[in-house]
Amino acid sequence: VLSSVSLPTLNCNTALFLLPVCGVAPLNTKIVGGQDASPGSWPWQVSLQTNDFHFCGGSLINSNWVLTAAHCFLLVILRQDNQTSNPNVVSRSVSQLIIHPNYSSSTHDSDLALLKLSSSVTFTNYITPICLAAAGSKFFNGTLTWVTGWGNTADGVSLPSPKTLLEVQIPVVGNRKCNCLYGVGDITDNMVCAGLLAGGKDSCQGDSGGPLVSKQSGVWVQAGIVSFGIGCAQPNYPGLYTRVSQYQDWINQQITSNQPGFVTFTSTGTDGDLNVSCAGLPTVDTNTTVFTTASCKIIYNPNSKKVDTV
Repeated sequence: VLSSVSLPTLNCNTALFLLPVCGVAPLNTKIVGGQDASPGSWPWQVSLQTNDFHFCGGSLINSNWVLTAAHCFLLVILRQDNQTSNPNVVSRSVSQLIIHPNYSSSTHDSDLALLKLSSSVTFTNYITPICLAAAGSKFFNGTLTWVTGWGNTADGVSLPSPKTLLEVQIPVVGNRKCNCLYGVGDITDNMVCAGLLAGGKDSCQGDSGGPLVSKQSGVWVQAGIVSFGIGCAQPNYPGLYTRVSQYQDWINQQITSNQPGFVTFTSTGTDGDLNVSCAGLPTVDTNTTVFTTASCKIIYNPNSKKVDTV
């Protein structure tokens, strides 16, 4: 128990490395999901287009860069719908594409890329960057997230006109559970799963590259990038997303000035995913006790006689 552990004095306030406006959506009043997104709800949402055809999503992470999936690709449009008459739409071409060097099209690991805009954008209530999950962020099983995009509304069913941005709220599914569903070893630490096990809500074709976000302390944080899955909204096959927090160092190495805002997202309580087991899944080290508070995590392993804070 916690009282039997001699703990050091901790100074572990949530790490917050913010752009002045990242993760702020003044026009977002949404509580539940599964419908059209109202204008300005997701001001970091990007549409990747070629010849006026939307093929992938992305997220604005500062005034010059967009985060998306490596398996996507050059016109970048920040918009709420696909009608170019929208006065809040801003269009930019792409001057540089950087794909993560470890991206694997066969395993879907490290499925992320950075796009540099031809010129910077000006932030408004309708155009603001998203904060990115910092290294060490924890999204426990059941954490509520939102995914947005202009992708198909079902397998093979395109989004009908006027092609308004869609939003849906889905819970995180722990990686252990996700490995049991997809096949042990298919889901790496560089991925995060999210979706309803009963099916019915999910990202789909055309949403790829778009953001999976969650709100903490009034700030929206991007947990994942739409990557892959089996079908769309199929029971027991939640969607797979690139885990943004695994790539803070790489992103900062590519963007050396005006770096994106990173926020450490910390789930509270205990992670129920630790209790999941199935054939072939490694067991959890039961000697390690994890105590989670709103601001930090304390890890105690009696075998190592060591207390770590994360």
